[in-house]
Amino acid sequence: MHRLRTTVVRLRPITAPQTAKSQSQARLAAVGGALRTFQPMRSYTASVSAEPFLNGTSSNYVEEMYYAWLENPRSVHKSWDIFFRNANAGAPPGAAYQSPPPLGGVALGLANAQAMVGVQPNVEKLVEDHLAVQSLVRAYQVRGHHIAKLDPLDISVVDFDEAPVMVGLKKVDLSGYKERLYDLTAEEFYGLDESDLDKVFRLPTTTFIGGSESTLPLREIIQRLEMAYCQSIGVEFMFINDLEQCQWIRQKFERPGIMQFTLEEKRTLLARMVRSTRFEEFLQRKWSSEKRFGLEGCESLIPALKTIIDKSSMNGVESIIMGMPHRGRLNVLANVIRKELDQIFCQFDSKLEAADEGSGDVKYHLGMWHRRINRVTDRNITLSLMANPSHLEAVDPVVQGKTKAEQFYCGDTEGNRVMSILLHGDAAFAGQGVVYETFHLSDLPSYTTHGTIHVVVNNQIGFTTDPRVARSSSYPTDVAKVVNAPIFHVNADDPEAVMYVCNVAAEWRATFHKDVVVDLVCYRRNGHNEMDEPMFTQPLMYKQIKKQKGVLQKYAEKLIAEGAVTRQEYEEEIAKYDKICEEAHARSKDEKILHIKHWLDSPWPGFFNMDGQPKSMTCPSTGLTEEELGHIGHIASSVPVEDFTIHGGLSRILKGRAAMVGQRVCDWALGEYMAFGSLLKEGTHIRLSGQDVERGTFSHRHHVLHDQNVDKRICIPMNHIAPNQAPYTVCNSSLSEYGVLGFELGFAMASPNALVLWEAQFGDFHNTAQCIIDQFICPGQAKWVRQNGIVLLLPHGMEGMGPEHSSARPERFLQMCNEDPDAYPIKQSSFAVRQLYDCNWIIVNCSTPANYFHVLRRQILQPFRKPLIVFTPKSLLRHPDAKSSFDDMLLGTHFQRLIPDSGPVCEKPDGVKRIVFCTGKVYYELTRERKNRGMDNTVAIARIEQLSPFPFDQVKVETDRYPNADLVWCQEEHKNQGYYDYVKPRLRTTVDRTRPVWYAGRGPAAAPATGNKAAHLVELQRFLDTAFNLDAFTGQS
Repeated sequence: MHRLRTTVVRLRPITAPQTAKSQSQARLAAVGGALRTFQPMRSYTASVSAEPFLNGTSSNYVEEMYYAWLENPRSVHKSWDIFFRNANAGAPPGAAYQSPPPLGGVALGLANAQAMVGVQPNVEKLVEDHLAVQSLVRAYQVRGHHIAKLDPLDISVVDFDEAPVMVGLKKVDLSGYKERLYDLTAEEFYGLDESDLDKVFRLPTTTFIGGSESTLPLREIIQRLEMAYCQSIGVEFMFINDLEQCQWIRQKFERPGIMQFTLEEKRTLLARMVRSTRFEEFLQRKWSSEKRFGLEGCESLIPALKTIIDKSSMNGVESIIMGMPHRGRLNVLANVIRKELDQIFCQFDSKLEAADEGSGDVKYHLGMWHRRINRVTDRNITLSLMANPSHLEAVDPVVQGKTKAEQFYCGDTEGNRVMSILLHGDAAFAGQGVVYETFHLSDLPSYTTHGTIHVVVNNQIGFTTDPRVARSSSYPTDVAKVVNAPIFHVNADDPEAVMYVCNVAAEWRATFHKDVVVDLVCYRRNGHNEMDEPMFTQPLMYKQIKKQKGVLQKYAEKLIAEGAVTRQEYEEEIAKYDKICEEAHARSKDEKILHIKHWLDSPWPGFFNMDGQPKSMTCPSTGLTEEELGHIGHIASSVPVEDFTIHGGLSRILKGRAAMVGQRVCDWALGEYMAFGSLLKEGTHIRLSGQDVERGTFSHRHHVLHDQNVDKRICIPMNHIAPNQAPYTVCNSSLSEYGVLGFELGFAMASPNALVLWEAQFGDFHNTAQCIIDQFICPGQAKWVRQNGIVLLLPHGMEGMGPEHSSARPERFLQMCNEDPDAYPIKQSSFAVRQLYDCNWIIVNCSTPANYFHVLRRQILQPFRKPLIVFTPKSLLRHPDAKSSFDDMLLGTHFQRLIPDSGPVCEKPDGVKRIVFCTGKVYYELTRERKNRGMDNTVAIARIEQLSPFPFDQVKVETDRYPNADLVWCQEEHKNQGYYDYVKPRLRTTVDRTRPVWYAGRGPAAAPATGNKAAHLVELQRFLDTAFNLDAFTGQS
């Protein structure tokens, strides 16, 4: 109503010349700032209700016309000129309108019209017609993509409310457009008919189809809207809630003549299409029975990616990290990343010997890193294509994490130098939940990469599944709307449209630093792979595909017809690339060994020797000086910012920390503080991420302090350790495990000189990120020869909290260890370090803060990188006995793989009847029970802190020390879970199978824990009784 009233107020009697200048200036200022401010003016005498044409959206249009008239009375139709003159002369708005003068007597008609101020005309038709044009323009902007010619096969299964969709530009004739305009407007044609086609209408400010013209006939308006929104490009953007961004997109697609390309651009595009097409044809000729997941049917992907890279390089981007599924991967490696062709071709040689570097992976999963000159911009650019598994979309957050890390290390806070490109398949983009999780990281402060360009290779089919049963949305790209990412659908058989859209996408990302989606609507010429028969399930589609002329042939014919190239030049370009392929194929036959390290996607220059081996096989002491411990302890127990009010409860926690520092002891939180603070001081960046990690799930960490009086004012004491320290990043994540763990894994790939940790809210919840663990973290080095030092902190412990808040499922991690349980390792120098180097990951369950401190520091000080899995405590965070002396953390101390019993049993080891091996929290329950039973001299308790790699040597020392003791493994987990199945064969190997290994713990169960507190305590007491009953296993074999 405010806008309505101000419009009426504006139509008061004034003289146009008096106000035109000032009003024009006001309008220009308002348009520039996208906001218009009205000054209070005297009200018009007529009521709004008396003038129905001023109601609703009509007032918007009248207001626009009025401003145009104030600037230049000749810029509006004569009828509007008379209307505003009459209104300013004092006529009511309804009486101010005069019919346009007849064609035969312009001067007479005008004179009569000016004299007939008091006549009551019907202004509603004029206003309604202009509003109809406004609505029509908006309809094309909102729904034009529904009737764009996007499908190269012309058999689109996209169903928009079951309305028929007509395709193709026809001669502008309203009767011919009735049906398609009905689809757009859903209410006939807003009252316009054939007689209005040649009427001239003023264009609204929300369209740019006029170019330099502000008025156009309706016929031309429709034709230009058809050209903008209903050809080979369909634009989805009207859901974006930012006016500036919408206007930017309108300009890019509506201005007349925008899709004009130079001769050089067309020839470059053709050359790229030749390379993309002939590469696949070459592979098909040479290896017709090999799976390669070729790009046939979407060959325009290669020029699309190269266009994005060219434009981004032009805008200052120096590094691009890419992730993609297997379809077209070899083509991208060859023609975008520029991997040597002979290295690709030799992958097809079945006689090639594998280098001794691990399992390796299939050729269409491998990645690559390459730095080269971009030929279009003549600038250096680094391209990295990440290796990934067959689990579609799993690589998405990994790419984002690596991109974020590279931006962080080069100080690129706006994403101007480093960016990411993600490729997707249509079925996976719509079906995989990690896509949604990754999108939701896109604008979070600690996770944003400042815009990703998503390219969807839309085959319009899954493996064998039709879109109609594969998704509920109209498009596979609809998930991108959750972050207001514009979506550009484009017919992949129109290479010039593809090139234009990719240019716009790169410009969007450079301008707004937000995600954008390019939907390449194409087809898959073969089946899911080259051996698959698609006619079983999509017979009609593949009948059409078999008739389909290749996009290269179509585009070449178009350019030859235009005279842009000759047929001879085209054939020479083909022959030139075919020769390159043949020569590379000949060279590939000389390769005898397949080196996976040639396909490394994340090299760490300077970290390893030239041959990729560690520079040493030793690890220095992980201890610190007394002064360092005291200094870090002081920071941990204080607020290093003035006039900062913290919560009263937090004040007590900090005082408690200060007291511990004074007593030279630390609890779990302080031990972590010591490890982090010392590494930061030594120049190692630390990033801790996960749900609620800033405070800690169990309110123990408090690494971010919040001012109780000032909103959003925070303090991170860890960033006040030393003047030249590395930065500390601690960030609460979104409520996601799959996406966030993948992100942190990618972050850890970028540099070996950072400690990257992900903490689960409870260890139980890591299984929603199981794909990242199973496909990347566990086998990553074996498959792709890339090391990674990511740390997983998984709260674990049976404490009566129910089946979903008890177990981090250690049995699953231990099952995936690559160690042989039946072979005792060969004892050699640096045995412990060599064990770490040979394992696929390190698994620990620390029982003391000092050991947690050491294992975190060892993660950085060791000369290689391995994933570290830490089962962290819950009740031990505040357990009075779970504290460590500074003496256990001083220089010369190390991580203890096994902590032996140092009590009375050491005095008479021959009298010890039982040695109980355990790990983690259960140790404290065992020692309490032993003390209560007075068995300190007869039962020894040893803690295995490092489960993988297994400390065979130290376990052997303990078993030899107590020759008369029976061996018991005690755990609080159920027998079919936890560590028993992993530890038992290794204990047996250690004693050369001369002594049995008995079990004390909970019995087998389906769920990890009971939800009943009383039952929990009964189970606990039962297995403690078993552990200390020296006759419990008598008579058993």
